[in-house]
Amino acid sequence: MARELEPYQLIERSIVKKYKKELWNPFIQAIKQYELIQAGDKIAVCISGGKDSMLLAKLMQQLQRHSEVPFELVFLVMDPGYNPENRRKIESNAELLHVPITVFETDIFSVADSVTESPCYLCARMRRGHLYKNAQDLGCNKIALGHHFSDVIETTIMGMFYSGQLQGMMPKLHSTNFPGMELIRPMYCIHEDHVIAWARYNNLDFIQCACRFTERTAQFENESKRKVVKKLIRELKKENPLVEKHIFNSIHSVNLDTMVGYKTKGELHSFLERY
Repeated sequence: MARELEPYQLIERSIVKKYKKELWNPFIQAIKQYELIQAGDKIAVCISGGKDSMLLAKLMQQLQRHSEVPFELVFLVMDPGYNPENRRKIESNAELLHVPITVFETDIFSVADSVTESPCYLCARMRRGHLYKNAQDLGCNKIALGHHFSDVIETTIMGMFYSGQLQGMMPKLHSTNFPGMELIRPMYCIHEDHVIAWARYNNLDFIQCACRFTERTAQFENESKRKVVKKLIRELKKENPLVEKHIFNSIHSVNLDTMVGYKTKGELHSFLERY
């Protein structure tokens, strides 16, 4: 008689069976194409409690079990000041999914909430710094974040529309403030729609935005810039189903010969230098 699988085992199976084409294959593609993992790595998988980071944790677990390249994993949860309900949700989901999390506390939400200018920027900087430091203290040389394909193309469009610059989101980065540390994005080739479909298929309920600043100000802001861009992409896809792929490919094949100006290593250059 066949042994009945536990809920977490069914969830794991869905990643490599039902959603192999949508999740597992593009995950492996990113790992190989961008050379994200090397033998001997100790990687802190950073878990915010949302769908993306929780899926990332399961993908990394699966890879570790089957990879011929030996590497270690730590599942790192930073509590920046979650309300009790969100904290419980993260812990219960980690238990359900059999993800052995390591939690550390910070007061980032309180600090960011006390400033009037750019609280989101300050919060993001502080979160990244705390993750690097705690991962390094645990002996890790890399942190893995759950940014996906949709984040990549949305960031590119947001930079053009709202910041007046053409910029991408790198699949991996060297830390400037923590020597020897790297940031990797193993879900770089995975579409958000497929993450959502996987979560729904398995009846998983993850926390949404847990930012207390957002909670308090959401009533005054109908849509964030990212939501506006998501809506725009959905509309463009109706006419051109390949629009997302084209945006993604464009940041892989930038033609500098046609650019009036570009920035590298913080220094701005003009086409006149080579005209």
